Amino acid sequence: MKEIAQVPALTFLAKSRQIYKDPLPFHRENFEKYGNTFKISPKPGLMIHFTCDEKITQHILQKNQKNYHKSSLQTEDLGKYIGHGLLTENGEKWRANRKLIQPAFYKSSINNFMATMDVVVKEELDRIQLDEITDVYAIFNDLAFKVVARSLFDFADIENLEQKISRLQEITEQAQKMLIKELRIPWMKWYFDREWLSGTNSVPHALAMVDEARDILRIIINNRRDSKNEPGDLLDMLLHSTYEDGSHMDDDQLVDEILVLFIAGHETTANALSFAAQLLAHHPETIEKAREDVSKANLDETLMNQLMAMPYLKQCVEETLRLYPPAYVTDRVALEADECEDIVIEKESIWLVSFYEMHRRKDLWGNPEAFDPSRFEAQKAKAYRDFYFPFGAGPRMCVGNNFAMMEMMLVIRRMVERFEITTVQDHIDYHPLITLKPKNANLVFQSR
Repeated sequence: MKEIAQVPALTFLAKSRQIYKDPLPFHRENFEKYGNTFKISPKPGLMIHFTCDEKITQHILQKNQKNYHKSSLQTEDLGKYIGHGLLTENGEKWRANRKLIQPAFYKSSINNFMATMDVVVKEELDRIQLDEITDVYAIFNDLAFKVVARSLFDFADIENLEQKISRLQEITEQAQKMLIKELRIPWMKWYFDREWLSGTNSVPHALAMVDEARDILRIIINNRRDSKNEPGDLLDMLLHSTYEDGSHMDDDQLVDEILVLFIAGHETTANALSFAAQLLAHHPETIEKAREDVSKANLDETLMNQLMAMPYLKQCVEETLRLYPPAYVTDRVALEADECEDIVIEKESIWLVSFYEMHRRKDLWGNPEAFDPSRFEAQKAKAYRDFYFPFGAGPRMCVGNNFAMMEMMLVIRRMVERFEITTVQDHIDYHPLITLKPKNANLVFQSR
């Protein structure tokens, strides 16, 4: 069996400052040096295996997925900020809640939200100032958050909902910043855990903000129950859905799931849209091809059917997600000892899968650093299905993947219909946090 190479501890410590700011060059350097799998020990007693091997990934996430759970980094560290919902739960509880929530994201259900989604998209694109440098992440972050909020909640049903949603957005962003510090500077945990030392820059302060967010959501849920309204939004679906034994989701679990939908459902989409807009602007010919798709729209069809008849728009989104997958890594812990190919997987070992590196491997993708939407044409795309995981893989694939695809395609459609888009810089910056976020996503928009 193959021995997995280990990065020397001194090498890791010497680069810890760089890793805190951006771990991706460290990943790339060691994948190039050691192959598609290596391991590090960031602190005594902790060993993490990194892989961008497609067969190991398929084995862990799909073929033998029952033997692998999410690690405590997600279930405990992330869970304490966003609760124990689909993103952070394991085992039977996860399976029961996934089965209950899944119907809310069937295409037939998403179709009911498309008109609302389109209203939000148009409103937010109206905010773009023409002929000025615009940070598109700020636009798309608000847009994606409001799409989730209006899909979850009927705004007419809740007093001061706009203010409540703005506060929820602020809290989720602050909580993520605190979590990043905890994960990337583990030796400073003693400091972050003490409010009297670090004040607002502390775990206790961040958790107090999360409690505030949970209270806001409980008020919204109770108001809905008291109103007796059934507007058909996502909250309505969740309130009426039942487990196999006929029981309903309790309020604490409902709050957890809504927090997950807010965080996972808005930030990943905002990230991807920001990268997509930049990639399109850097490649004007792709904008022209997208417009050809849009020009053929049959306006008598539903909005969803119109989008599904625009294959090039979908290819642009898919290629963006290849180059800049928002969920750029995931992790699993082996419940029992296992083997894959010539690798021994020890019981309780931690495995971190890098989708970012897998999507850029030269031996898997032709010219992997290039933005080429044509690689996802129907016949070509089949060749990539074993190593293309923009929404994860297996039973834990993102529950909202169809929702996100429709939203991103709709935004790109409305954007290329209305604007000429030009770049400000010759490269694209990123900031890897819990998700892969854009940085300096500045563009200039002009009216067509």
